[in-house]
Amino acid sequence: MVKSNKSQIDEYISEFNLDYNKRVLSSSMTKDKINKNISISGWLAKKRDHGNMIFIDVRDHKGIIQCIIDKNHEKFEEIEKLNVESVIWINGLATARPKESINEKIDSGYIEIKVDSFVILSKSETLPFALHQEDIGEEIRLKHRYIDLRREDLKNRIILRSNVISEMRSALEEKGFIEIHTPILTSSSPEGARDYLVPSRANKGKFYALPQAPQQFKQLLMVGGFNKYYQVAPCFRDEDSRADRTPGAFYQLDLEMSFVSQEDIFEIMEGLLYRIFSKFRSDVFSSKPPFKRIKYQDSLMLYGTDKPDLRIDLQYLDFTEFFVENTPKIFEQVLQDGGKILCLPVNNLSSKSRKFFDGMNDFARELGAKGLGYICLSPEKKGSMSKFLSDEVCNKIKEKADGAFFLAGKFSEIVKCMDPIIKKISKEMDLIKKDRYEFCWIIDYPMYEMDDNGKWDFSHNPFSMPQGGMSAFDLDPSEIKAYQYDIVCNGIELSSGAIRNHDLDIMYKAFDVAGYTKSEVDEKFSAITEAFKYGAPPHGGSAPGIDRIVMLLSDMQNIREVIPFPLNQSGQDLMMNAPSEIEESQLKDLGLQSIKED
Repeated sequence: MVKSNKSQIDEYISEFNLDYNKRVLSSSMTKDKINKNISISGWLAKKRDHGNMIFIDVRDHKGIIQCIIDKNHEKFEEIEKLNVESVIWINGLATARPKESINEKIDSGYIEIKVDSFVILSKSETLPFALHQEDIGEEIRLKHRYIDLRREDLKNRIILRSNVISEMRSALEEKGFIEIHTPILTSSSPEGARDYLVPSRANKGKFYALPQAPQQFKQLLMVGGFNKYYQVAPCFRDEDSRADRTPGAFYQLDLEMSFVSQEDIFEIMEGLLYRIFSKFRSDVFSSKPPFKRIKYQDSLMLYGTDKPDLRIDLQYLDFTEFFVENTPKIFEQVLQDGGKILCLPVNNLSSKSRKFFDGMNDFARELGAKGLGYICLSPEKKGSMSKFLSDEVCNKIKEKADGAFFLAGKFSEIVKCMDPIIKKISKEMDLIKKDRYEFCWIIDYPMYEMDDNGKWDFSHNPFSMPQGGMSAFDLDPSEIKAYQYDIVCNGIELSSGAIRNHDLDIMYKAFDVAGYTKSEVDEKFSAITEAFKYGAPPHGGSAPGIDRIVMLLSDMQNIREVIPFPLNQSGQDLMMNAPSEIEESQLKDLGLQSIKED
């Protein structure tokens, strides 16, 4: 009969007198342990056979300890045959390493253990990949994530994540915030993504939704009289994967405050983010509060995006006015269509080759632009735009740089090209200022945007307060701004937030513009509309993404590298085989039927 693992461990403890409380960690293996009897345990990380002896590196969660076993030891052959990554227990005498073997880079680098007793706690089969191997496909890493997590760099990122969350909690609690956990099973909400739905067994035909964010709950906490709330909140959105977004769950530091203005929230957030980034990356420059504020429309005009990377010192200039009176033929149709002519000054452009400019033109065309003109002004005027630009225009460019690119067309079309062009140029010309975190706020978001059907819809959170309150609705919907804001770092959106709409009359009016009747609002958001009848304080908040913050702090380009057990790009958990089909009996309990696609 095969004994349970617990029985085997109990036998080990009895037979070999294993006392886990006396286990010494690698980080404690300092010179004062020399000539002392030591017990260690961990994974067999490496073996080096020198004929008369075997050197063993044992890895615990703190580091590496080197051990030596002589060929005369009764366990020599057993260790010789043992696979790496087996879990072992060793007892022996700690001795000083020979001078030539000292490793000053690790805590235990002055010591090695001469093995006396040796116990195999768990044998490992041959690994599907070596821990030091770099050319490993992501799929196999995710399938065996428990092995992948043993790799030093990934393990350190997960520890960093833990430390960041701990620091966040401390920072907020020092400011009087309290942690409150909100429900995971809730109702569907219009957060902009698809919901993950959970069928109810007790209420057949009805579904819960996993929260895309704790939006309504945190507002209801403010109505309930909790002045400052936060939680490390799991959020569930059925979205497609990309480098800075993983399907399934992500975590955000959700916070909300009562009786605050937009500036009050900025002050809290700026202090929090500066504290986190300056503590965990003290080697890198971080923007100090107050962070730069950029209006949404200005950000689009200057950078072509509401997520500008301020490490890149490039901005578009609107040169349309310079071509109104004397319009070159290439711009006639642009101006007739009400388009714009944008100039992007770039220093040292005159040093670039024709191949570079042709490549940039091809890149712009691939993005949907009609082309990307250029001019170089040093030492002489040359380039595809040279014969179309007046001295006035050239002198204007010289105030900024020695050359420039030109992009023209309807703004709604060329805006999609602007940010990729900036990023392409900055990469090709090495213009990104490395080793720095540049933060900015994007403010004054439009309350509404026109959808594909010509209908007004909310551009951000529907519960945001319009600037000007009820009087905002005297304006055309396209002109209404909201107290909505994003915080961006190095071109990555870390957080969205808003001052909330706490006035029911204003809320009904806001939803009316988006095509909702009062009864529809009451039906969809019954908890909010009912609660606001009984006194709702002005309130607002934000929710920085923890995964993205750790990704930035650890210089990772892929968000899955900072999540312990992420889904793959297709939203699958290869390790747990999820999602999976379920038994017919389970479907029956839920009142569901599986329909096979043809």
